[in-house]
Amino acid sequence: MLATGHAELPDEEATAALAQAIAPALIPGLLIFLCGELGAGKTSFARALLRALGHHGRVKSPTFTLVELYNLSRFELYHFDFYRFTHEDEWLNAGFDELIGSAGAVSLIEWPERGGERLPAPDLVLRLRYRDDRAPGRSALIEAFTAQGLACLNAACAAGCCRPD
Repeated sequence: MLATGHAELPDEEATAALAQAIAPALIPGLLIFLCGELGAGKTSFARALLRALGHHGRVKSPTFTLVELYNLSRFELYHFDFYRFTHEDEWLNAGFDELIGSAGAVSLIEWPERGGERLPAPDLVLRLRYRDDRAPGRSALIEAFTAQGLACLNAACAAGCCRPD
């Protein structure tokens, strides 16, 4: 891991601000993992990120479709949700190995832990969780594993959306 940062997300506006800060740093081939329990804000972050990237249509959770494709002006974005997987090879059996990490697209994966150890290594991981101090909202641990992931983390910190750890 190259670096980590921490973001307080007391409301939906803070989550949107984090997504808006990260969006300009995204490049094709980037792989982002969104981790957290049910209701932690993974899909909310994905929606805010797509809005920040210029998508104006509906953004639905891919829980039942498993993947949603968005054709954006700068690149395509694949939004995966592995929540329904019961075996770690299901993403391979679905043919997602050809899509994840595609050179022409950004891949965003909710519930990557259900994909097992054969998933490619992420560039950036957002670990969303309910705040421990009973304050409203959530918090996010942001982990950068590559130079591209570090660019996203640095963009979020430069915008004041997180602090480096």
